[in-house]
Amino acid sequence: MSHLSPSKNSHAAARTRVLVIDDDRKLCRLIKDYLDPMGYDVSAVHTGPEGCEQATSQPWHAIILDLMLPGLDGFEVLKKIRHTSDVPVLMLTSRGEEADRIVGLEIGADDYLPKTFSTRELLARLRAVTRRTVRAGVKTSEEPVEEFVIGPLRVNTASRVAVLADTPLVLTPVEFDILASLARARGRVKSREQLLDEIRDRNYEVFDRSIDVHVSALRKKLGDDAKTPRFIRTVRAAGYLLIDPERP
Repeated sequence: MSHLSPSKNSHAAARTRVLVIDDDRKLCRLIKDYLDPMGYDVSAVHTGPEGCEQATSQPWHAIILDLMLPGLDGFEVLKKIRHTSDVPVLMLTSRGEEADRIVGLEIGADDYLPKTFSTRELLARLRAVTRRTVRAGVKTSEEPVEEFVIGPLRVNTASRVAVLADTPLVLTPVEFDILASLARARGRVKSREQLLDEIRDRNYEVFDRSIDVHVSALRKKLGDDAKTPRFIRTVRAAGYLLIDPERP
């Protein structure tokens, strides 16, 4: 996996490595100039094929990915990244239709930001996705190890690994956080609002359907079916519930 996790000793001084894949060179320079004083090392490439090569051959804390790219569009680039890496990906595009946002999230994007963003909003969303990466990479001996076993599914929050029938699942950071939250609350319903509060910072809005889209992607990776669920049951007007497929 080309996913960078800082070591315990270097965490305090380490800069956050971000790859921007966008054909708008002026915007790339703007992002680089804004983020550099904030502790980010920003590299940029400007075509889909270049983005695939850089994203999968080097370690990054996060990737900012444009949808409209020459050579290969952002959706295809994201699919190739997700074959080998769970690095957080922030989709950046001038196309604001909800359908595009949903497709990006279903493929494995962690968040979505239209190109009309403010730099403060970009920073807030980038900090949110990279904070989850840093939390995953830096653990202390005092942190409790949580492992949940739900039938053939095992979820370890310390190593951030989910295994289904001895096969590790390739989950995005958001998908893992949702699964871990449901595992902790096993037997209790988690509302969409509760899940949003747990996986997102509260200083910016997240559109309403984002949790549903991430849960849908998580179900696919679990081999689950919303109509006859083995693991994640939808409770109408309430939220989601993790169930044990081996219990009646």
